[in-house]
Amino acid sequence: MQETIDLIGHRELRNLQRYTRETGQPTKLSDLDLEPMTSFQSIEIDEEHVTIHYNKTTKRRYNANEVTHKEWVYKYNDDPEYVEALRRVIELSRKHLYDLPENLACPPGCAECCSGYEPFVSRVDVQRIADHLKMSYDDVMNEYVVKRDSADGFSVGWLRKVDAKGASSEDTTDKCVFLMGSRSGRYYCGIYQARPADCGAFTPIGCEDVDTALPRRGEYKPGRPFEPNRKRAARNGRMSK
Repeated sequence: MQETIDLIGHRELRNLQRYTRETGQPTKLSDLDLEPMTSFQSIEIDEEHVTIHYNKTTKRRYNANEVTHKEWVYKYNDDPEYVEALRRVIELSRKHLYDLPENLACPPGCAECCSGYEPFVSRVDVQRIADHLKMSYDDVMNEYVVKRDSADGFSVGWLRKVDAKGASSEDTTDKCVFLMGSRSGRYYCGIYQARPADCGAFTPIGCEDVDTALPRRGEYKPGRPFEPNRKRAARNGRMSK
């Protein structure tokens, strides 16, 4: 049976031999990585070099993963073809510099982020919510926060979730306890002025959870603000006077 000829190996061997003749530097084919660049991960470009990360592999263990990738670095300044290609990329970047992202603003009443995320709260957040609702700090912690100590002592927990019937829930897909409104397109934050810093810092730019079925035109005016269930809390002996 006739063996398959490794054309790539033969070609690169000739290149190495030519390099050795021209420079006097010894070379070995075994020191040349002949694996093709089949899986591209990322690219970095600076003033002189282009670096491509490719052929990433992951070995999974019970307690840790071993992640490796290959890296190709090329000094492109002396390669006119590469310089021209990068020039085109830069010109395209200049052309699209002022293109606005699709999610520059949330569609009115979306609130998908109020269901899929659990905003962490600090002591300052809890006190601000307490002042807004005219409750004590401890009452807000007991009623609306899932307590959890943090390593840095900054956050004290996250806002509680409730199900469709308003009962406390541990399902992360349920809505925030302070989310008001009946459905997507009609949702709004019941404590917007006092919302946690996590919520205030959230931006729709790059958000992948937006309800794309909602129109981006128009404006939805929120309804009444969130009001504490003082009767229930009083029965439980948790409301401060």
